[in-house]
Amino acid sequence: MYHIVETSKSFEQAAADLATAVAAHGFGVLHVHDLGGTLRGKGVEFGHECKVFEVCNPRQAGRVLANDLRLNMALPCRVSVYTEEGKTWIGMIRPTPMLGMLSSDPALAAIAREVEQTLVNVIAEAA
Repeated sequence: MYHIVETSKSFEQAAADLATAVAAHGFGVLHVHDLGGTLRGKGVEFGHECKVFEVCNPRQAGRVLANDLRLNMALPCRVSVYTEEGKTWIGMIRPTPMLGMLSSDPALAAIAREVEQTLVNVIAEAA
């Protein structure tokens, strides 16, 4: 269900390289949530760094939504860079099984596989 890779890069470098790789593959970064900073800013003890990138390929999103508008609740895709036990990780929930829980449409499954493969490549490049 998850695709997570360890990187030897610093948290900051991995986050920067992820943004670059996302753009190189025709996706856009819609927003970056700094979960670690937000939690600490609210007085919650949180000893990790964690940024969640909301990413989207407009063409693929349009295809999904044209097929089933309810799937807007599953978009955009999210890719995270985070630290745990002194290591930096980049990961995502795989789109194929996630979308498979919401729809049995083979056309949507094909789109999810395309998006997933692209994001696996993005993560590999960023790592």
